[in-house]
Amino acid sequence: MLYTVPHYWKQFRCIAGNCPDTCCAGWSIGIDPISMKRYKHTKGPLGNRLKNSVDWREKTFLQYKKRCSFLNEENLCDLYLEGGERMLCKTCRQYPRHTEEYEGVREISLSLSCPEAARLILGCREPVRFLSRETQQEESYEEFDFFLFTKLEDAREKILSVMQDRNRDVFFRMAIVLAMGYKIQMCISKDQLFMLDEDLASFLKGDSIDRFYKKWQSMMPGSRQWFKLARTFTECLDRLEVLKEDWNVYREERKQLLFGEGDQMFQETWKAFLGDRMKSKESREQWGRWQEQLMVYFLFTYFCGSVYDGKAFSKIKLACYSTIIIDLFACSFWKENGGKMEEEDFRQIAVRYSREVEHSDLNLNALDDLFWRNKNFYLRPLLEFLAFFAGGKM
Repeated sequence: MLYTVPHYWKQFRCIAGNCPDTCCAGWSIGIDPISMKRYKHTKGPLGNRLKNSVDWREKTFLQYKKRCSFLNEENLCDLYLEGGERMLCKTCRQYPRHTEEYEGVREISLSLSCPEAARLILGCREPVRFLSRETQQEESYEEFDFFLFTKLEDAREKILSVMQDRNRDVFFRMAIVLAMGYKIQMCISKDQLFMLDEDLASFLKGDSIDRFYKKWQSMMPGSRQWFKLARTFTECLDRLEVLKEDWNVYREERKQLLFGEGDQMFQETWKAFLGDRMKSKESREQWGRWQEQLMVYFLFTYFCGSVYDGKAFSKIKLACYSTIIIDLFACSFWKENGGKMEEEDFRQIAVRYSREVEHSDLNLNALDDLFWRNKNFYLRPLLEFLAFFAGGKM
């Protein structure tokens, strides 16, 4: 078995009661079958408390005022304090570690939805490296397209290399990655995987990238079109399952701040926001790192999962869409806060987005289907959006 993790993975330490947004409140915590059996047979005072603190039909912990029944006033877990780590269910033992499973491969990341994990992800100043180790454990899947998986792995390596090339503007890197995603999808859909390496190598040649850059620069749409696209992108979130009760209010506040005064004001706000980000070398580098690390996080976590559904381009769109939405919400916060934003503010925005989107299979599947079918998420509109996002100055 091959295990792969980002290089900062082992640095994670849960800060428990000091966490600004505990993972034990605001959402349902599912209990795995082994833990359910253990809880059912636990005796004594802890066993009695478990009987009254578990929804045995839904296989979740009961909540009181949106808090897990075992979360005490100090934001610490009484189940852990009274029974030790062995009493924690699989979800609580593993979170915020997230595992993607493939035949003979486990890819483990830290979830952006955890504030402390987000600090490591967004606070990483150098390009992320991925470390692997191999064990003697073996397994086989009855139906697993290993050839497609190896092609996806190779393609992702090239994609991440492009995304981490800090000699290019981060918006242009995102545009290149989108174009690569389109080419990858064409090879998959036409059953021409044997052409994939050659197609990507040809596209990434210096003269081809130069031509693509010039074409991309000329794509900037009119302000009204961009306003409509930006509003459409944010309204996609309205279709999703709500996990935390205050998400609807938060999301509507962001939309009002961005679009409530019309397209001209929105354009002026974005230009001012972009200008503030570009005011110094330090600021430019910081914002570029945040966007790069978000893209790398989503690409590493989800791209190779297209081995199961063949929708590689949708996974790349998810990475770009998520980075764009977090950026738009950051712009709304910047406006609301009088033109100021700290790293902690940006981190909180990313955490909130991740908690609503990544922790619902319904939401991930809904976005996947939207990216696959909706014309607003075809390649050209996305490239145009990024061109305007960059302010026309690459």
